[in-house]
Formats: sequence, structure tokens, C-alpha cells
Amino acid sequence: MTQWYYNHKTGEVEEGAKSLGSDRDGPFDSKEDAARAPQIIAERARKWAEEDARNDE
Repeated sequence: MTQWYYNHKTGEVEEGAKSLGSDRDGPFDSKEDAARAPQIIAERARKWAEEDARNDE
């Protein structure tokens, strides 16, 4: 199964782990998901922050 990565340094989607691990996010199951990586990561961070805020109450 092909894994896709988003290179946040170049803004490009990569098939397989081609760049340095510190420069990429993933793996993602599809090229489309990898292309949406910034949005997916922001949404996950927002959900985690909400969970943390609820746990702190």
C-alpha cells in the first residue's frame, strides 16, 4: 500500500518517505489527504486543545 506524505518545507505531496522526517508530515492513506495535511493537522490540534480545556475544568 502506498503511503503519502506532505513536505511542509516545500509544500509538496510525496509518494513514499522521500524527504527528511523532520520536513514531512504523514503518512496519509491517499494523495488527497496528504495535500490537505495542513488543514487536517490544524483540525486535530484544535480538537486536542478543546479536550485539554475540558479536562482542565
